[in-house]
Amino acid sequence: MGVLRKAINWYAKLAPSRGPSKPPYKHVVQIGDPILRKAAEPVPVDKIKSDEVRMVVQALKYVLYKYGSVGMAAPQIGINMRLFVMRHTEKQIASLPSELIKQRQISAVPLTVFINPVLKVVDYQKVIHPEACESIRSFSADVARYKEVQVSGYDEEGEAISQVFKGWGARIAQHEMDHLDGKLYTDIMDRKTLSCSCWEEVNLSKGKVAIPFSPE
Repeated sequence: MGVLRKAINWYAKLAPSRGPSKPPYKHVVQIGDPILRKAAEPVPVDKIKSDEVRMVVQALKYVLYKYGSVGMAAPQIGINMRLFVMRHTEKQIASLPSELIKQRQISAVPLTVFINPVLKVVDYQKVIHPEACESIRSFSADVARYKEVQVSGYDEEGEAISQVFKGWGARIAQHEMDHLDGKLYTDIMDRKTLSCSCWEEVNLSKGKVAIPFSPE
């Protein structure tokens, strides 16, 4: 038996419950999935309140909460639509060091749905901070983002919306917009800063570390 076949069989044993799955997924797809490199298709305005789009919105919210994330774009659950959700709760922020909150200009963002979003840069000054992504699990890197942006589009009821985001909220919005354009933070990161978030644990456990791709 070849090395490749052995590896495939080993992986199959780790995932005995694998089976057919169709988007919208209840998990986040990972880097390498072709959909993460496609420019998402606009949602026809007259279809925004359709059952199909509503289902995608609900699926995005479900996965956002399941992973405890601050943003999630439709391509990340296998759907090629220009649609993302974002939020940053007081509870999430409360777990962060006060100095970090101040340094990164982190503030609460209510759950917001953007359909067919358009991003406009308000403040062209860029700030550099570490950034991660649920589609590149357990890694992070320094990424430069604009300090303030405006996002306009439609909400899930088909109403026009426009919001200005500063600091960390602006970073979340830019990160999700990139997903809709088939881009990942690895495209613009400072490559030398790419880091595995559990590298210390890898050493402490002599390499016996498993990286989960789902919180369940």
